[in-house]
Amino acid sequence: QVQLVESGGGLVQPGGSLTLSCAASGFSFSSYAMRWYRQAPGKEREFVARIAMTGSITTYAGSVKGRFTISRDNAKNSAYLQMNSLKPKDTAVYYCNAILPGTTTRYWGRGPQVTVSS
Repeated sequence: QVQLVESGGGLVQPGGSLTLSCAASGFSFSSYAMRWYRQAPGKEREFVARIAMTGSITTYAGSVKGRFTISRDNAKNSAYLQMNSLKPKDTAVYYCNAILPGTTTRYWGRGPQVTVSS
C-alpha cells in the first residue's frame, strides 16, 4: 500500500522555524522525485519546492527561496522541508508529492497544517 505520511506541522510565531517530514512506503522512494506544495484557505494549491531522485538538484518557488530548504534521505525513505523565517503568508496546508519521472504516476500525502501567527 502506497503511503506518504507527513508530520511536523503546527503553530509557530512569525520569524520562527518548522521542519516538515514526509515518510514514504509502498513504492521505490529513491526512484521518485519529491515535491512540496501548499494550499492556503481560498487559494489554489501552489508549488513550494522540489528535489531530484538523488537529491542533487533542488528548485524553489520565489516566495520561499532563501528561507526554505528541501532535502531527502533515501535510506530512510523520507523527504523534508526545513522552513525558516516563517511569515503569516506561509500559513497553509503543506502536501508532500512523489513523482515518477517520465510518467504520470504520482502520490500525495494528506498534508499537515502550518499556521504562522502571533
